[in-house]
Amino acid sequence: MPDGLFIFFAALTLGAACLLVASRNAVTSAMGMILALVGVAADFFLLDAYFLGVLQVLVYAGAVMVLFLFIIMLLNTDDPEGAYPWKAAALGLAVFFLLGAGVLWLFHWSGAVASTPAGATPPELSDLPAVFTTSAKSFGRLLYTKYLLPLEVAGFLLLVALVGVVSLSKDSAEENA
Repeated sequence: MPDGLFIFFAALTLGAACLLVASRNAVTSAMGMILALVGVAADFFLLDAYFLGVLQVLVYAGAVMVLFLFIIMLLNTDDPEGAYPWKAAALGLAVFFLLGAGVLWLFHWSGAVASTPAGATPPELSDLPAVFTTSAKSFGRLLYTKYLLPLEVAGFLLLVALVGVVSLSKDSAEENA
């Protein structure tokens, strides 16, 4: 039963992500993103990662998406007249795939992904209990020590996105006046 639920929620997440990308209405895209984030949280719950599932719902599907919805409502989101810019979309997709390939190459080159498969002993039962625990305290310690750079990069990207949206809304407000 859990495998079937996992596949269901994974398919729900992929369907919502396709709705997010394919929709031309900003509010519908935001609702698709909320549904995708809730699907990811459900998969976390099925994988017994309850802390990550709760954080996913509270932080991303709750607070961040409410902020995005308010920003979308403040922007003038009328459908632009004219044809869809397929050339710009294709260029953006090509840049996305090149950056994705670069990130995968960096993971392989840096040795972040182990080349040998993991042993038969699960991390919870290893002789080094400090290596892996399921408590929130050890998760926070790892997040702010070993994974501090990715956390800071994610925060900086969110800040840049927020500043970009605010600048877009200011430009459209000045043009309307």
